[in-house]
Amino acid sequence: MIELLIGGAVVVILVVIAIILVLMYNGLVALLKRVENAWAQIDVQLKRRTDLIPNLIETVKGYARFEKKVLTEVTKARTAILQAKNPKESAKADNMLTSALKTVFAVAENYPTLKANENFLKLQEEFSTTENKIAYARQFYNDTVMQWNTAIMQFPGNIVASIFGLNKPKESYEIAEAERKNVKADFSDMA
Repeated sequence: MIELLIGGAVVVILVVIAIILVLMYNGLVALLKRVENAWAQIDVQLKRRTDLIPNLIETVKGYARFEKKVLTEVTKARTAILQAKNPKESAKADNMLTSALKTVFAVAENYPTLKANENFLKLQEEFSTTENKIAYARQFYNDTVMQWNTAIMQFPGNIVASIFGLNKPKESYEIAEAERKNVKADFSDMA
């Protein structure tokens, strides 16, 4: 009889452990999918912003004939975003594009007729809205990455993550140190 009780207790303990493992595994998978979805949201907003760039270039081109360098930088950064293959490359290209766009809008300050152009104003508003969405998506992604990295490092999640090969931390979406500084618009070569 005691052997039967001990055997039953062992079975119950094993079933409880199995249920806990399944729940923890499913929780980790759900969190991993949330990280992937959060990244996809950033990607969607970056794509939206890159889609606005040709219109911006066409609008600015007529006014800022000798600002070709600025427009070239925007085009190079846009291409880099479209060719990025992972979050790290996207973050680097995004930082490059953000800097180039800040310069475009700073240069626009020197052209009153451009600043008053209806298309330019609409594009500026679209960029502003998109930048806000990107900022929100970055924050959500980084929060989700933090949850993921914490979950796979804390006990007992670290054991379950290791067992199922889910113990790879994700990188946060960070702004490069050089991008944290204000952009300087250089008008010294203007004639």
